Amino acid sequence: AALPALALGAGLLVAAWRWLRGAARPVRGGSMRGKTVIITGANSGLGRAAAAELLRMQARVIMGCRDRARAERAAREIRAEVGERVDGAGELVVRELDLASLRSVRAFCHRVLQEESRLDVLINNAGIFQCPYMKTEDGFEMQFGVNHLGHFLLTNLLLGLLKNSAPSRIVVVSSKLYKYGEINFEDLNSEISYNKSFCYSRSKLANILFARELARRLEGTGVTVNSLHPGIVRTNLGRHVNIPLLAKPLFNLVSWAFFKTPLEGAQTSIYLASSPDVEGVSGKYFGDCKEEELLPKAMDDLVARKLWDISEVMVGLLK
Repeated sequence: AALPALALGAGLLVAAWRWLRGAARPVRGGSMRGKTVIITGANSGLGRAAAAELLRMQARVIMGCRDRARAERAAREIRAEVGERVDGAGELVVRELDLASLRSVRAFCHRVLQEESRLDVLINNAGIFQCPYMKTEDGFEMQFGVNHLGHFLLTNLLLGLLKNSAPSRIVVVSSKLYKYGEINFEDLNSEISYNKSFCYSRSKLANILFARELARRLEGTGVTVNSLHPGIVRTNLGRHVNIPLLAKPLFNLVSWAFFKTPLEGAQTSIYLASSPDVEGVSGKYFGDCKEEELLPKAMDDLVARKLWDISEVMVGLLK
């Protein structure tokens, strides 16, 4: 009798916690009508939630996704949920983009530059989390290659269009786990040693340093750059994390109670992409739609510039 009572009590506590926390209330920025937004990894999780909300705000949303079939399916579902207005305000477009392939990144950008007259917002959202040691098509450690280098090349190739569309915005999705990362210039590709947790944190620290250096380089252009952490969110990002079978029911309960939904986690991305409150704000780091302080290692401008220079060589922007 004690066990069912304990379970019932836990369930009531969880329900009360979720009620007190409240459901996600979508950020309401200005209308995005007439604006074009690119979101990487938009077929699931945070990216899908952001795509749906920005479509609801009448943006033209380009979903840059590795798996075209899954992206098309997600686009159909979003259209059914949100609807595309008959007057042409709001549109969802799927384009193939594999951030683990510099060839794919270049092909995606070439098509965007050929087809799009403007780009108002770029949301660097896609990511891979704590995977076993793997390499990208170009030989980079997978987490550093996808989370940092793929987005580094993507952003640089689209900078001209972003500048021509100014005022425009770049939003970089990082993580609070950056705190556990270090930029080791002697082993950026993790060929000497590999720890999947530390390497994820390194890639997220690289995201913040990249955003900071890019913001410095874009001063006076009308293009702003900000990074963010979405919080702990229930998405498929953790598919490489092994949870013992017996612990899964407890983990599912805890995640349901305390983790954010994708819509809740996407709020800061949507805020930075659309809100007039952050117009002209650049080089900052946000969480829960508020500016937050960074550790000194994430504000080291010398490291940020060195990482930029090395990244340019790694992705082939410089010989």
